[in-house]
Amino acid sequence: MFRKAAVPVVSNGSYLQGQANSKLSSMDSRQPAQEGKVVLKKKVTLLRGISIIIGTIIGAGIFISPKGILKNTGSVGMSLIVWTVCGILSLFGALCYAELGTCIKKSGGHYTYILEAFGPLPAFVRVWVELLIIRPAATAVISLAFGRYILEPFFMQCEVPELAIKLITAVGITLVMVLNSTSVSWSARIQMFLTFCKLVAILIIIVPGVIQLIKGEAQHFKNAFAGNDASVMGLPLAFYSGMYAYSGWFYLNFVTEEVENPEKNIPLAICISMIIVTVGYVLTNVAYFTTISAEELLLSKAVAVTFAERLMGNFSLAVPVFVALSCFGSMNGGIFAVSRMFFVASREGHLPEILSMIHVRKHTPLPAVIVLHPLTMIMLFNGDLYSLLNFLSFARWLFIGLVVAGLIYLRYKRPDMPRPFKVPLFIPALFSFTCLFMVALSLYSDPVNTGIGFAITLTGIPAYYLFIVWDNKPKWFRKLLGK
Repeated sequence: MFRKAAVPVVSNGSYLQGQANSKLSSMDSRQPAQEGKVVLKKKVTLLRGISIIIGTIIGAGIFISPKGILKNTGSVGMSLIVWTVCGILSLFGALCYAELGTCIKKSGGHYTYILEAFGPLPAFVRVWVELLIIRPAATAVISLAFGRYILEPFFMQCEVPELAIKLITAVGITLVMVLNSTSVSWSARIQMFLTFCKLVAILIIIVPGVIQLIKGEAQHFKNAFAGNDASVMGLPLAFYSGMYAYSGWFYLNFVTEEVENPEKNIPLAICISMIIVTVGYVLTNVAYFTTISAEELLLSKAVAVTFAERLMGNFSLAVPVFVALSCFGSMNGGIFAVSRMFFVASREGHLPEILSMIHVRKHTPLPAVIVLHPLTMIMLFNGDLYSLLNFLSFARWLFIGLVVAGLIYLRYKRPDMPRPFKVPLFIPALFSFTCLFMVALSLYSDPVNTGIGFAITLTGIPAYYLFIVWDNKPKWFRKLLGK
């Protein structure tokens, strides 16, 4: 039913070449797979790549509660500036990943780039934290939003029961897992449809907002920079919230080996997606302020619903459905992409060997997809999800900053590496500094939660020596690891 992936040879200079413990060196698009081997097929076109990025970035946040930025900036004008600047900074990060994706044609995203630049230990720590905590918790959180908003139209007069939310959430998670295990093409097609739904939902907010502006409804923009002054700590926290809202631009790099013509399509997909998302986010916030004051926005539990109720009457019932579809798209895109990180880490010997198996007929990394299911269910029904995400939110930016710093390092370490797409050096320098600044800020502003997250991350170091470095493992322990 399953077979190992094909094992082509990596180009000269790669860290992965000649490593005794490596399960795979590269899946370079120029090198055909060995005859009879099973590989992941190149089914991600430019349009599908755009849908992966947009569909994963745009989740529930822009529709439910964009008040984190407004709260920390203190004024309407400053909040719109932060939304714009965060979009530009995210574009800078995405461009750095575009360079990495075109010169290192291997899937795996953060894990692969850290492995290439800094070696196996930090790469293992990254995938360790992602598998055990970050991805199951993040999937459970976005899935809970899906469950709540898909049930919202049926409980308009009362609160949605928590048990009902968790049960429908469990069904949604299972459905996404089955979809990604069954067909790459169908998961990509559904992602395209859901991305279309997200853009329609944003247009449903933007168009009435533009009409309101044409009518002269601009009272909330008068003295746009008046209000509570942003504190020294508030402004960086606003940027932290904004960068989180844009996060997801890196997911196409997780499936590089499945992208058609990656040298062209990865940079194009990233640039087109980030421009669409940035313009959409800024205009959506402008639309909100044509109808809702800053004070009302801070009090609203779901800004898009409040906006729709005021301007659209009964049609506002459709907004929770669009939010649910948006969350489902983020679930689907995230699982589609991150399963490839586990697949690649298994090929390199950093995760159990079964996770690098491919279904012989469906050509999907089925074990790497379903490994998340039990962990996500445990988190859904037993875990304190939001605390876990608070503990480890700094880890994401720490490793992303490390990846982009690795790009600078590779410029000097391997100057002859082919780089079909190359960004000016100030872009990775600025972006890596921004990431590391946010990490330092989190250590200063919330030392307890960040310290716990840091301790959880450090558990990857003894795990690396126990599972990877230790050669004289007992026979039963080797069987447990699938070796």
